[in-house]
Amino acid sequence: MDLENKVNTATRFNTKFWLRFSVINLLIVALLGVLMRYKIGFAFPYFNQKYLQESHSHFAFIGWISHTLYTLIANFLKTKPIDGYFKNYKIILIANLICGYGMLLSFIFQGYSLLSILLSSSTIIIACLFAYFFIKDLNKLTEKQYSAAWFKAALWFNIISSVGTFYLVQMLVTRNFNEHWYLASIYFFLHFQYNGFFIFTCMGIVYSQIQNILPSFKPNNLIFNLFFISFIPAYFLSVLWAKIPIWLYGIVIIAAFMQLFAWIKFLIQIKNSLASKTNLTKFSEYLFLFVAAAFSIKLVLQLSSTIPMVSTLTFGFRSIVIAYLHLILLAVISVFLLNYIYSFQLINNTKLTIIGLTLFAIGVFLNELVLAVQGIASFSYIPIPMANETLFFVSLLLVVSLILLVFSQRKAFTKNKLTQKETD
Repeated sequence: MDLENKVNTATRFNTKFWLRFSVINLLIVALLGVLMRYKIGFAFPYFNQKYLQESHSHFAFIGWISHTLYTLIANFLKTKPIDGYFKNYKIILIANLICGYGMLLSFIFQGYSLLSILLSSSTIIIACLFAYFFIKDLNKLTEKQYSAAWFKAALWFNIISSVGTFYLVQMLVTRNFNEHWYLASIYFFLHFQYNGFFIFTCMGIVYSQIQNILPSFKPNNLIFNLFFISFIPAYFLSVLWAKIPIWLYGIVIIAAFMQLFAWIKFLIQIKNSLASKTNLTKFSEYLFLFVAAAFSIKLVLQLSSTIPMVSTLTFGFRSIVIAYLHLILLAVISVFLLNYIYSFQLINNTKLTIIGLTLFAIGVFLNELVLAVQGIASFSYIPIPMANETLFFVSLLLVVSLILLVFSQRKAFTKNKLTQKETD
């Protein structure tokens, strides 16, 4: 009997427990964002701004998004008729969090150093191990899973993205910098993370639940095939400034059209399935609509960047690049993940949770609005009064929303523990 209990403990996977770390980690990311915004808008001599930025970006990728995606992918297996051995995933999540917190501190105080590079390199090993165990367990499923192809592609893209970081590390170690190759390496990593690992995993999560939400929805492989085929050429959208050959430029334009066409087709499928009532709340539907609108804008902007004049303007202004990256990271990925774990009760849902999510979505919208206005004004070199100060207060709103979200989980967790004790 003791052996059976040990086996059950090893195979059990508490999704809510791991997602609590996600919410806390997102709050830490937001706090770093506030600190960076404060240093831009006001005098604050402490901490190195570049180190803060590196800590902010690395922890956002590892501590918030990667941790959350790994947890949700493992949760997908948990819901299937499979003898999953979840001890492996628990060890991987713990190792990933240790690396995340290690990079959070090492980048703040040292920037790129031996420790931060070792920790960053360790996350690549973690990505490989997670992909190995998940694909191995996924292949045990006998029933066809439309989300499987999305998950497999996402995990491979996650591993391949490390090629960009290896080249960056090589340049840092050898101190042999080439500006074009440096930028190309950064955009390679970002493309395979943002548009590959992040987006493909989110689509896999959507497909894993779509027929539970919309019973009349009929999934097919066309959407995946279009996104997958166009993925590699779409990388060159980020390096159009490198004067790529005309034949490759033509392929890049086709890739941008393919992704937009695939997304429109997916939205049409959703619309045609809305005749049947969903089991989502109106609040969840509105937030998913917010995400869909943001991703639509992202794809339209991506296509418009194939126009040479537009490409030159957008890559020439830092505020435009930041606005675009935040559009994907915050408006698409972060709002989607928070709304998903709320909608499917993977976090404890209270009124405070709804308030926190609402304020977060408002903060994301205002952040994009101010950055967009600042970016458009920069085309004519017109300064926007109090823009940096406004962005600081918007970042404060994001922090407040996440504090409420974290507190709602703590409050609900305490209530659950008391209820359990009374039952015992």
